[in-house]
Amino acid sequence: MSPVSTCPKEASGSRKAQARRQLRAGIYVPTVCFFEKETENLDVQTIGKHAIRLAQAGVTGLAVHGSNGEAVHLSNEERLSAIEATRKALDSCGFPNMPLIVGCSAQSTRETVKLCNQAYAAGADYALVLAASYYKALLQSDSILQFYRDVADASPLPIIIYNYPAAVSGLDLDSDTLITLSRHPNIVGCKFTCGNTGKINRVAAAQEEPAQFLCFGGSGDFTLQTLVGGGSGIIGGIGNVAPKTCVRVMDLYSQGKLKEASRVQDILARGDWAAIQGGVVGIKSAMETHLGYGGFARKPLPRPTGVMTETYAKGFKELVDFERTL
Repeated sequence: MSPVSTCPKEASGSRKAQARRQLRAGIYVPTVCFFEKETENLDVQTIGKHAIRLAQAGVTGLAVHGSNGEAVHLSNEERLSAIEATRKALDSCGFPNMPLIVGCSAQSTRETVKLCNQAYAAGADYALVLAASYYKALLQSDSILQFYRDVADASPLPIIIYNYPAAVSGLDLDSDTLITLSRHPNIVGCKFTCGNTGKINRVAAAQEEPAQFLCFGGSGDFTLQTLVGGGSGIIGGIGNVAPKTCVRVMDLYSQGKLKEASRVQDILARGDWAAIQGGVVGIKSAMETHLGYGGFARKPLPRPTGVMTETYAKGFKELVDFERTL
């Protein structure tokens, strides 16, 4: 079963016709990537329908090729197809102004810039970039600063720093480094998957014009904490399962309803713990059980056993049940 979506007639949304869409505070969902169950071929149709479902749920924007998007499992051609399918779906279904962030991470400055250029041509508005870390032991004290500056200088897309220590050999950018990088005119934000809300607070507070550099929590389980600390929202994978709940937390906070926001945050955090434990395997399994589509991750990631499927279904149930009330 695929996500249900209805759209008006397809509209034109070429790169030439559309200026860069604004990056603003809100809820961004790093989408999972879909494959045909038997062949593991890219399922472009479901990629598009899922993007429309999330947009219709009220999220601010989407991110393609984040950690949940299995970019490391895709060929270059498949990466471009996923970007194009997502942008086309948004444009054709009444969301031409929704910003699209694309993961453009590689182990050399040259390849990272190349990915940024390709993403730009395919319809991306912003590039999400991990620190190059394969040769971590050989990097000098200013190597990462120079990496981001070089990429930002050459990229046609504004850069969002992706601070995810677990994915980059434990390399964790501190607040001083991020504040320094935030001064670059083509570096516009950071996704804090490090989970350090104190760091978010320091970086956000250091901005003379907050709208020019946005601080996003990297997980739904600290959405409210991010906002209280001066952050601009989240880029969180749990939005694939419960986009309306993520939006609800931010809306309640914006309305000054902290007690209600905290109650919804509790539900979101419990559901996101299941996502954190199961990763993309667990998220896809829960989507398959509760939403009727999701499929499996590409090998060598495992296909869940019956016991695993039941565990994932139970872990996400409270959150899914709440999502259905919105």
